[in-house]
Amino acid sequence: MGAKSFWASQDGHIVSVLSPQNTTGGVTGQAFNLAGYDHASIILQQGAVAAASTKILVNACSDTSGTGATAIPFTLFAQETAGTSNDVLGTKVAVTSAGYTPTANCVQLQITNGANANYASAVAVLSSGRFTGDQSPTATT
Repeated sequence: MGAKSFWASQDGHIVSVLSPQNTTGGVTGQAFNLAGYDHASIILQQGAVAAASTKILVNACSDTSGTGATAIPFTLFAQETAGTSNDVLGTKVAVTSAGYTPTANCVQLQITNGANANYASAVAVLSSGRFTGDQSPTATT
């Protein structure tokens, strides 16, 4: 990794946690393995929101199939201002294992919803990898 740069494709790894989809009734994202990395930043985008999601949870699992999923506390920097010109994150928020309740404008992960048409996608950016190079190994198997 360069002194002042981070190339996600070489210095980290990108995991498609949640492909764009309707989250009505709740969805669970792809579990991934952090064994080769020090940190994961999960970017969740939600749109076409009829109403706010009820909860956003982050789970710890014993394997990448999601075995033994247990909600854990996490840190959140939200950007909940609607519109394409808003790119400044909010202040750091410590979220308990009970999860986070976003606003209706919020942009596994696990999302729980009622009967509203909500669409979401998410990616995880893994960083500080143990083994880096032109192509990093999978983190989902």
